[in-house]
Amino acid sequence: MKKKTLTWTLPLLGIAATSLIASEHLFNFAFKRVSYVPETSADKQKYADAYYAYVDWYQKIDKEKWYLHEHDPKNRMVAEYIPAEIPSKQTVIISHGYKGNGETMANFAQMYHRLGFNVLLPDDRGHGESAGKYISFGWLDRLDYLQWIQQVIDHTGADVKILMFGVSMGGATMEMLSGESLPSQVKAIIADCGYSSIEAELTYLLKRQFHLPKYPIEPLVSTISKRRLGYYLGDVTATDQLKKNKRPILFIHGERDVYVSVGMAYESYAATHAPKQLWIVKNASHAESFWINPARYQAHVMEFLQTYFD
Repeated sequence: MKKKTLTWTLPLLGIAATSLIASEHLFNFAFKRVSYVPETSADKQKYADAYYAYVDWYQKIDKEKWYLHEHDPKNRMVAEYIPAEIPSKQTVIISHGYKGNGETMANFAQMYHRLGFNVLLPDDRGHGESAGKYISFGWLDRLDYLQWIQQVIDHTGADVKILMFGVSMGGATMEMLSGESLPSQVKAIIADCGYSSIEAELTYLLKRQFHLPKYPIEPLVSTISKRRLGYYLGDVTATDQLKKNKRPILFIHGERDVYVSVGMAYESYAATHAPKQLWIVKNASHAESFWINPARYQAHVMEFLQTYFD
């Protein structure tokens, strides 16, 4: 009997140990900060020249450095603020994507700057110049954006009109932020290709990129997240936050997005009871909607703002 038990126990222990090691590796791969911006996906390499032209503009334009918790190195958050060319009471706060930073949103910064907005571009936790050992995929970042909003109000005045805008992880961050008690100065939200929940996105990528099942990996990664970041992955969703949202919101998503499934855009749209619009961009992959046709993208944004940004 003991020999039989041992025969079954050893393989099970091996599977458990392998699962734990794989989960720790996956958590570090997905959540641990990196000191560089990874190369873009192969399908967007064709936009490289245009992208670096925007970056060149961004690096040359006059900017101000803004901080949260400036004198606390472990919690210091950093952003760059571009004042409008003509003094303006309209400000957009732009949230960047996964493993990016404010500079990677240079194309959107230029678009809004040309539309007459002041532009604030934070580096999220675990990104760029901001502190943080781990990437929180928007959930903890939403609390920082509440503080950035207050800084904008303090800087520009109580009559400022604020647009919240984000792409990919930044889009999900804006969706998660939407369920908080936002100041009246926040007039509208635009979320481009955000995921409906961290758990759903991780499960989707486990299957698509790593050919792994949800169990037992996702629950183990979730437990690591609870220990290091303070929340289980299944406890936080953009859709739950969107149910509480009161601001007009535009969802944008690429029809051919295989990184954040287009189905998530429909889920987020369905969860929203506030005024809402959904634009599915034909033939666009993940975060490609702007690059396919920048003029069309700007026109669609302007149409939304003309309707809801008052």
